Amino acid sequence: MTQRGRAGARPGGRPGTRRNRPEPENRTPVPPRVDLSAARARIREVVEPVVTKAGYDLEDLHLSRAGRRFVVRVLVDTDGGVGLDDVAAISREISEALDTAEEAGGELLAGEYQLEVGSPGVDRPLTEPRHWRRNIGRLVEVGGVVGRVTATSDAGVVLDVDGTTRELAWAGLGAGKVQIEFKRMDEADFGDDTEDDDEDDDEGEGEE
Repeated sequence: MTQRGRAGARPGGRPGTRRNRPEPENRTPVPPRVDLSAARARIREVVEPVVTKAGYDLEDLHLSRAGRRFVVRVLVDTDGGVGLDDVAAISREISEALDTAEEAGGELLAGEYQLEVGSPGVDRPLTEPRHWRRNIGRLVEVGGVVGRVTATSDAGVVLDVDGTTRELAWAGLGAGKVQIEFKRMDEADFGDDTEDDDEDDDEGEGEE
């Protein structure tokens, strides 16, 4: 996950910092109380249109507090996956949109916050048809059934369960979970070792 530090700036202040009132000496600063649910909703209103316009799906937006700082985690995804360059680009667009929203309507959060943008990992539950579509070919478990996703349709998902095709309707399907698979040693590809060995053998045959 690529993360970007982000904090608003005020006129006369240094970029990347917020100007706060001086704290009385010998007093521990008390973080302002924030309704995280309401703040998350405000941030989502800004972020989701940006993500959608860029051609991604907003899979999750999480807001948490880390000391006096807030952490905004945004997960995006699309068919074909999201690369590091994609993450960097959408991070800049989201950050600029948040800056613009604050300049136009005031603070989204009372204090500094850090923006983290990434894509979901394989441990993300499969809850939407697009999640299943993006995992065609993977081994998954759902409702006690373990099978490989072979296709999806408007009706549901098709699994290969030990060589038997099973069609499961979206209604009542439940959340699926991708199973981690380790490649068998006899199927692993170690490069051109065979060709190198053949060349060595050929060279050896010509020697006397």
